[in-house]
Amino acid sequence: MAKGKNVLTTGDVAKICNVAPRTVSKWFDTGQLKGYRIPGSKDRRIPVSELLRFMKTHNMPPPTLPAGKIRVLIVHSDDQAASALADTLQTKADYEVQTANSNFETGVIAQKFAPHVLLVNLLAEGINATGLCKSIRSNEDLQTIKIVALANRLSSSESAALLQKGFDGYITNSDDTTEIIKKIEEATAIIY
Repeated sequence: MAKGKNVLTTGDVAKICNVAPRTVSKWFDTGQLKGYRIPGSKDRRIPVSELLRFMKTHNMPPPTLPAGKIRVLIVHSDDQAASALADTLQTKADYEVQTANSNFETGVIAQKFAPHVLLVNLLAEGINATGLCKSIRSNEDLQTIKIVALANRLSSSESAALLQKGFDGYITNSDDTTEIIKKIEEATAIIY
């Protein structure tokens, strides 16, 4: 699947679900799997979010969708720290990385960039990490984003509270790029 691809062909869906393309066409034609037809063609297209809904509804195991480079969005109020971390992740792990320094900017970039992982600095000034997490979880188009908190020295109760609030993980030492890369890899092992 091409980088940033949010719409799949029936062939793509067939490979992901391990079924024949005709089966996917049948799901589409009966309205079980929603999508659209290409104007002037019989070709069907299925949004990734719709495929995920369909798979969840039918208790199908979540797929590991090929997605090109892993896309990471770093949310941090300190531009220098964010840029340094972005450079490190691009160099060491070959990730595609962008940065944001406010909740609003995060939302705008997330819609266009479609990150796999959102790294949120919990101590960043002017960023409401919990509100940001809640907003992403409530947006159907962004629900597949894995949200990882950057926080130093969390107690076990603070860590558990983050997971209950919708975070997918946390990093206890934001200076340890090896740990950050490991957490990103864990979060994206099953991307959707």
